Amino acid sequence: LTLISCLCVLCLSVHLIPVNPIREDGLNPKSRKRIMPDLLTEPPAIDPVYEAHVYCNVPTIAERSMEGHAPHYFKLVSVQVLIRHGDRYPLYAIPKTKRPDIDCTLVPSRKPSHPQLEAFVKHMSKGAAAQMDGTLGSLPRYPSHSLCEMGELTQTGVVQHLRNGQLLREIYINKHKLLQSDWAAKQLYLETTGKSRTLQSALALLYTFLPDFDWKKINMRHQWSTIFCSGSCDCPMRNHYLEEEQRRQYSLRVKNNNLEKIYVDMAKIVGIPTRQLRASNPIDSLLCYFCHNVSFPCTDTGCIGMEHFKVIKRHQLEDERERQEKKLYFLYALLATHPLLNQTVNRLQRIAEGKKEEVFVLYSAHDVTLSPVLSALGITEARFPRFAARLVFELWQDGKRPKEHFIRILYNGADVTFQTSFCKDFYKRSSKPMCPLEKFVNFVKREMFLVFNSTSYYDACRRRPL
Repeated sequence: LTLISCLCVLCLSVHLIPVNPIREDGLNPKSRKRIMPDLLTEPPAIDPVYEAHVYCNVPTIAERSMEGHAPHYFKLVSVQVLIRHGDRYPLYAIPKTKRPDIDCTLVPSRKPSHPQLEAFVKHMSKGAAAQMDGTLGSLPRYPSHSLCEMGELTQTGVVQHLRNGQLLREIYINKHKLLQSDWAAKQLYLETTGKSRTLQSALALLYTFLPDFDWKKINMRHQWSTIFCSGSCDCPMRNHYLEEEQRRQYSLRVKNNNLEKIYVDMAKIVGIPTRQLRASNPIDSLLCYFCHNVSFPCTDTGCIGMEHFKVIKRHQLEDERERQEKKLYFLYALLATHPLLNQTVNRLQRIAEGKKEEVFVLYSAHDVTLSPVLSALGITEARFPRFAARLVFELWQDGKRPKEHFIRILYNGADVTFQTSFCKDFYKRSSKPMCPLEKFVNFVKREMFLVFNSTSYYDACRRRPL
C-alpha cells in the first residue's frame, strides 16, 4: 500500500508539469507555441543554460520527426531542405586566453560518433569525380586538423548531419521513394556557400541520405551570398533595415547594466579593455567551451565562469525577443529572403506542372540564412537556428484531385505549416492537413511586398518608408 501511494504521488507530480511554460514577463503564452518543446525537461521560464544546450544540439538520443506525414492518398513529389552547418569551432577568439583544445580529426571510436562515420571518411577521399563550382573544388571534403582551425566543422558537426541524412532517408527514400536506386543527377539541386563547414555539412547529409552516393552525380553549386540572393542582391532598403536593426541591438545592449558589469569583469580577468573584449564576440567562443564540455578559460587574475556565460546568453535571448517585437528585422527578412523563396516557389510550380527535375533540393547555409527565412515566413516562435538546424519544404499531390498540390513546412522535425503568416487563416477554415501551394505562391509573389506598399521586389527594395 505504501508503494502504491508513493507511485500515485509521483504520477500526480508528473502531470502537474505546466503544458504552457510561463515567460519571464509573467504572461501565459497559450497561443504561443515553442518549436518541439520537451514538456518533461523544458523549464517553465527562459533558462539560458537550457537554451544553450538546445543550441548545441549534441547528438545523444533519437530525434522526433514529423517529416513525411500525410493522408495515405497524398503523394510526395518534391522536398527542398535548407540546413545550417553543424557544430563548428569558434569564429572569434577571446584575447589573451588559450583557445579551446578540440580535435577536428574524425575518429569513429570517439563520441559522438555514427555507424557510417568511418565509411564517410573513406568515401570523401575519393571525390575527384564530383563537379564543384568555383572555389568549392579546393575545399577539403571533411575536417582533419588535430587542433581545429577557426570556423572548422567538428566531428560533432559531421555526426549531426550524418544523422540528419539518415533520418530523411528513412522517410523520403525508404518510405516515400522520392529517389530510386538509379537516381539521376538532374533530380538533385545542391548549393552551398563557399565555406568548408557548409560544404562538409552538405556532403555528410547527402552521404547518408542518397540511395547510392555516386560522386559523378554530385554537382555542387557555389553561392557567394549568405542570404542566397544570387543575381538579385541589389536591394538598398534591405541594407537600410539591417542598419536600423543593428542600431536597435546596440541600444538594447547599452541599456543592460548587468551585461556591462559582466563585460567589465571579464575584461579585467583577461587583461584587455572592455571594448576590445566586446568586439571579440566572447559568446561565440564561450558556446564552443560549453557545447564541448570544456572548462571556460582562466588567467592569473581569475576564471571566466558560468555566471558570465549566463548573463551574456540571457541578453542574447532577450535580444531575440525584442527583435520579434520591433519588426525591423522582419522588414529586413522579407527583402533578404525573397530571392531564395522566389526560387523555391518557381521550382515547386514547375514540379506541380509535371517536371521531374530537381525533386530534391539541398541548400547548405548559416544561421544568418535560416533566421531571416523563419522570420519572413512568420514563424515567430521558432528558436534561433541551432547547429545542424533544418527547414524542410514538402510538396504533395492530392491523389483524389491530382491537379491540386499542397505544401508542408517543417523546422527541426516539427510541422510549422500553420504557424506561417500565409496559412494561419486557412487552418482555421479548413480540415485539410496541409497548405495549398497557391497560398505560398501568392505570399511570395505578392503579399511579401504589401507592408512596403509595393507590388514587386524591385520596387520594395527602393521605396523609402513613409
